[in-house]
Amino acid sequence: MPRDFTLNKVLIIGSGPIVIGQAAEFDYAGTQACKAISEEGIETILINSNPATIMTDNGIADKVYLEPITEDAVEQILAKERPEGVLAGFGGQTGLNLAMALDEKGVFEKYGAKLLGVNKESIHKAEDREAFKDLMLEIGEPIPPSTIATTMEECRAFVEQIGYPVIIRPAYTLGGTGGGIAHNQEELEHFCKMGMEKSAIGQILLEKSVAGWKEVEYEVIRDAKDNCIIICSMENLDPVGVHTGDSIVVAPTQTLNDSQYQMLRDSSLKIIRSLEIEGGCNVQFALNPDKDEYIVIEVNPRVSRSSALASKAAGYPIAKIAAKISIGYSLDELKNYVTEGSSACFEPALDYCVVKFPKWPFDKFRTASRKLGTQMKAVGEVMSIGQNFKEAFQKAVRSLEIGRAGLGRVKKLEALTTPELREKITYGNSERFFQIYELLRRGVTVEEIVKLTRITPYFIEQMKELADFDFSLDGQAWNSLPAETLRQAKKMGFSDKYLAQIFDVSEKAVRTRRQENGITATYRIVPVSGVEHAEYYYSTYSGAKDEVPVNDKKKIMILGGGPNRIGQGIEFDYTCVHAAFTLRDNGYESIMVNCNPETVSTDFDTANKLYFEPVTVEDVLAIYEKEKPEGVIVQFGGQTPLNIAQALKDAGVKIMGTQPEGIRLAEDREYFRERMIALNIRQPESGTARSLEEAVELGRRIGYPVMVRPSFVLGGRGMEVIYDEENLKRYGVEAIQVSPEYPMLIDRFLDNAIEAEVDALADGTDTFVATVMEHIELAGIHSGDSACAIPPVTIAPKHVRTIEEHAAKIAKDFQVKGILNVQFAICDDEVYIIEANPRASRTVPIVSKVTGISMARHATEIMLGKKLKDLGLKPRACRFIGVKEAVFPFNMFPEVDPVLGPEMRATGEVMGIADNFGMAYYKAQEAAGCILPTSGKVLVTVSDRDKKFIESIARDLISLGFKIVSTGGTAEYLRGQGVETEVVNKLHEGRPNLGDMITNKQIDLIINTPVDRTSMIDDSFIRMQSIQKKIPYMTTIAAARATVEGIRSAQHVKVSPRSLQEYHS
Repeated sequence: MPRDFTLNKVLIIGSGPIVIGQAAEFDYAGTQACKAISEEGIETILINSNPATIMTDNGIADKVYLEPITEDAVEQILAKERPEGVLAGFGGQTGLNLAMALDEKGVFEKYGAKLLGVNKESIHKAEDREAFKDLMLEIGEPIPPSTIATTMEECRAFVEQIGYPVIIRPAYTLGGTGGGIAHNQEELEHFCKMGMEKSAIGQILLEKSVAGWKEVEYEVIRDAKDNCIIICSMENLDPVGVHTGDSIVVAPTQTLNDSQYQMLRDSSLKIIRSLEIEGGCNVQFALNPDKDEYIVIEVNPRVSRSSALASKAAGYPIAKIAAKISIGYSLDELKNYVTEGSSACFEPALDYCVVKFPKWPFDKFRTASRKLGTQMKAVGEVMSIGQNFKEAFQKAVRSLEIGRAGLGRVKKLEALTTPELREKITYGNSERFFQIYELLRRGVTVEEIVKLTRITPYFIEQMKELADFDFSLDGQAWNSLPAETLRQAKKMGFSDKYLAQIFDVSEKAVRTRRQENGITATYRIVPVSGVEHAEYYYSTYSGAKDEVPVNDKKKIMILGGGPNRIGQGIEFDYTCVHAAFTLRDNGYESIMVNCNPETVSTDFDTANKLYFEPVTVEDVLAIYEKEKPEGVIVQFGGQTPLNIAQALKDAGVKIMGTQPEGIRLAEDREYFRERMIALNIRQPESGTARSLEEAVELGRRIGYPVMVRPSFVLGGRGMEVIYDEENLKRYGVEAIQVSPEYPMLIDRFLDNAIEAEVDALADGTDTFVATVMEHIELAGIHSGDSACAIPPVTIAPKHVRTIEEHAAKIAKDFQVKGILNVQFAICDDEVYIIEANPRASRTVPIVSKVTGISMARHATEIMLGKKLKDLGLKPRACRFIGVKEAVFPFNMFPEVDPVLGPEMRATGEVMGIADNFGMAYYKAQEAAGCILPTSGKVLVTVSDRDKKFIESIARDLISLGFKIVSTGGTAEYLRGQGVETEVVNKLHEGRPNLGDMITNKQIDLIINTPVDRTSMIDDSFIRMQSIQKKIPYMTTIAAARATVEGIRSAQHVKVSPRSLQEYHS
């Protein structure tokens, strides 16, 4: 069928903030969908609350609503814009659940909009556990014995009949939220209760566990004519029992024989046809490793997290094709340029191997369990391509940025005993494959490891071959190492850096020897189906011939940000994408180097050339030597390119814009302190300690509280506010261990200071500050975790001027050419500098959205040699307020206390926009999933430090109609000030207590500030419970004040959504 010409305007529902289980892959899919619909001449309207993505930028959709993704907001946009169609299949579980709820209420029908690409019946059959079970039985597809439960009685009855272990899967959730495997009664109670709470409809599926079977996925696409193709088959290295988002995945499948492959292929096609899905779909199977027997685990009836991987692995733009199908096209009408003369109804064939390796946030959540199960914990992933599994696997490891250049020689694993390692590999965990490698080195057999892990023998055998070769090098001397051995090492994927480690020589020595012997990488092509002249590249040492032509156009290389992680998310991808677009507009060929399959920077049409490679010195230099670009942009990809910038420059690479030395010096605290003194910029008293004795001495001199941290770090890792000497000593022992070659920094902590930051553009002479951002949380909470307002709400104009002047002085002193981010604190009417980063920061997209000034584009133009005065930039008066709020993964780590500090913990962010601060803050909270109440009871319990601030907040809440409930000390203080409050027992003071009130949902809002960092049991219980019960909670006085403002606005004003374009017009 040709395209549906009744569609003139389509509403696309985005996925909202980056969270575990629903990350950047939906921005990538949504961006591709917006472009695919726009190129058909259809007007695109987007609703998405995420300001960090390229998707919500001008130029991707025709109108962007940066609004909370709620039923109310979508209905108001439908009423105002009147689109004929709605696309919800690119917004992850958020978009899907919302569309189902609106459809149920007849909202789409009311406004004459039809749901495109996903039909209500299909979703119900795939997502509702009972309906799915019935359908599978009807079409004769095998599923494990299972039951649907909404009560604990049903759960217990099922287990009595079937026995343990059982898998618990909640309906309508993402990333396996609330799921788990129960081996006993206690685990059953825990997972079932959690699952019912997390499910959108309070429904869970219990099924007989097939943990230990092989997990295989098929990515399928179908159109309305019933054309159906397999895009890619993928195999998880971990057996069933570890969430596929937490498993290493390889594509295409490596260990299925032909009959198994065809059996699962036939099943996938049968399932997508029976569900009548039009567009992309992902089917997950468990395959018995001992015979040709399988069961269907589940189906995602939409573009899923796996679709991004399948799309990049197979070179098939699934989201683009699915979007075209949703507006009426069929596969046979869409062209395929890979095989001349055929259509997009053509299954890609992969003559290479792709490995996806997850990236976990355990460095940020040190108390979280590192065990992996059916609930996803990874925050990002890398993808690597090689000619075979060994090469791709090794490339994936060095792409991860976990301080390892290969699989072995990990000091902390070498220190463990063999029985300890044996015990650790029996369950999925973030170190499992490194532990297995260490055991293979010690001579433990493949059979024994297979028995302990149930991992397919093929993968363990491949690792054994790597380990055997690795440790055969120990007896050899570098000077007499045969060229053939070096060639063999490179063929097996060993990195130069790892070989340097083995032979105790420099990485440069390995590179030089390798090149002298003619051992260099060649580059292969991955063609993109359905798109003319689109392809990307990967390197190999397999001896295959080089297929990638090089031209003599002007070109510039951009280094991407590698895997998403806490502290370095899609904001950095956003700036890289803008750099690619700007280079193209200025007549340069852009070359992108990145290894993250979830992002827009690795989409086939972002840069002119894409090298899907690790962002390491070795890999970047090889591409640089091949392409010979005019320069390399390193200041946009976060810490990833910065970590290698100096080494690249030393190897002769021309770095564009600010030089690595300038960036490095800004992060050298002692040098920075001297420069600030010279520039007459006030800073908190500070010092550097190289030993515990020095630290104690400094603490006494500066006076407590102090802020401590290791000396060179992104995302505030290892930072803490310390209130006494005893805790300083405890930290000193841990922190010096964080990075032994770097000393420990100690600053005076500015108590009750307002934090502010700027993103500025500089060309070496002049500086332009777009706006000042005011943090809502006080200094001491990481800027990435604090809500912030643009333009500033309470900062005096004189301080804004001081901040702008300081930023300009610093930019000139550090010779910044490009972007600069500077953070300040305002304390006792004085402006102090906290830090300066002469690189793009995570706030660039937010500043760009609110001011309407494309910071990354202008920074790129400056790197190309333009001057600020030529760009004609003028500060614009902002007629509205944007509030950014952080989004946290605490619901995925129930054992972590959700209290904020100087170390970043947010996975993503949202934004609320309105005419006043209160409303913008209210909308930002709503977008982050924290809907502020407009009436009810507020539990107030604060530390002694905060008691003097709480009285006015309590009075405001009472005037807004709330009742106050508080515990002992807080109640006594409030009553002493004449504020009416109900008293509630603490946990250990008898029943009923605050725990009972929270559990019984008698509390609507919680204000609880921690007593100290290692907070009392009551405090952490309150905060953890509030997450479980979805009660809005504030852990700082600043957030409590902002909450009062937000509630006041929400009570008085009803606002209708406006697009970003309207706000700026």
